[in-house]
Amino acid sequence: MTRIVVVDNHGQFTHLERRALRDLGVDTELIDNDTPPSEVDADGVVLSGGPEMDRIGRSAEYLEADVPVLGICLGMQLIAAELGGRVGNGDYGGYADVSVDIVDEDDPLTGSLHPETRVWASHADEVKELPEGFALTARSDVCDVEAMSDTDRDLYGVQWHPEVAHTEDGEEVFENFIEICESV
Repeated sequence: MTRIVVVDNHGQFTHLERRALRDLGVDTELIDNDTPPSEVDADGVVLSGGPEMDRIGRSAEYLEADVPVLGICLGMQLIAAELGGRVGNGDYGGYADVSVDIVDEDDPLTGSLHPETRVWASHADEVKELPEGFALTARSDVCDVEAMSDTDRDLYGVQWHPEVAHTEDGEEVFENFIEICESV
């Protein structure tokens, strides 16, 4: 059975990320973000959202764990920040229903949502500049980088929250990530 752990960065929806994976038949566990990757046996890792970058614990170490990683909101921002991208304040601010344009229909994580999807996202902070090796896979009127992928390293990120009911195709994002984890 595929095993995907959710690294808890203290986000308000983190338990829903674990539940979404469990409901899709994945062996999953919510783990504290101070847990070293060497203590975790998993086929994939979800870096949860959270309130602030200074509370990410050892989350960045999972980028070197040699398994696919999906960063959600803060999780995507920490991937960008750790790998040479740039994160900054968003112009839009708090949570809102956003229409997102999927710009890469071949992307293994978000391509199946092409040409667009409706999501629930916070834009208090957002990726302003992609790290080297990443491709832009989605954008919106309120955020230039709604999703990004580095398929060579199997690192993926979405600004929005696929685990909440307000996101139209959230389950499909998790299904796609599970497929990525199973194909490595």
